[in-house]
Amino acid sequence: MDTLLRSAAPSDAPAMLALLQSTSDEGDALPFLGPLDQEFIRNQWLGAQGCVLACRDGEVLGMYRYGANMPGRGAHVSTATFVVNRHARGQGIGRALVAHCLATATAAGYRAMQFNQVVSTNLAALALYRSLGFTEAGCIPDAFRHDRLGYLSAYILFRRLA
Repeated sequence: MDTLLRSAAPSDAPAMLALLQSTSDEGDALPFLGPLDQEFIRNQWLGAQGCVLACRDGEVLGMYRYGANMPGRGAHVSTATFVVNRHARGQGIGRALVAHCLATATAAGYRAMQFNQVVSTNLAALALYRSLGFTEAGCIPDAFRHDRLGYLSAYILFRRLA
């Protein structure tokens, strides 16, 4: 089955919200607490510089949003957030989303990409990012409060773009 990567549209908001909420509820990677709403999707995801979905047979299996990590003098460095549905993990969707994001950010003129908080226990994401050329720029102790494991370190990852 082929996975289609396409720009998100306002009509995708309910599926995006469901994916983001379920991933957030897992408590392993995203920092959000409590219920998320349509406004959050509209402002933070659909309002980002770019928002792309990975779909198969009409189902949203994953998504990313990207844009400048900082304003002004830091606006040449991008950042992104990636989400893949639990039942679709391990199928190459995350890799396809990250590769697409890197190409899109490069084409948009960004000089680098930085991830501000990759939880130390998110081993699949860390392996993926490292395999795509990201390096550890720093580690923040106790940066993520996990419901079961307590306070965990998080990594700042960095990669120059072409």
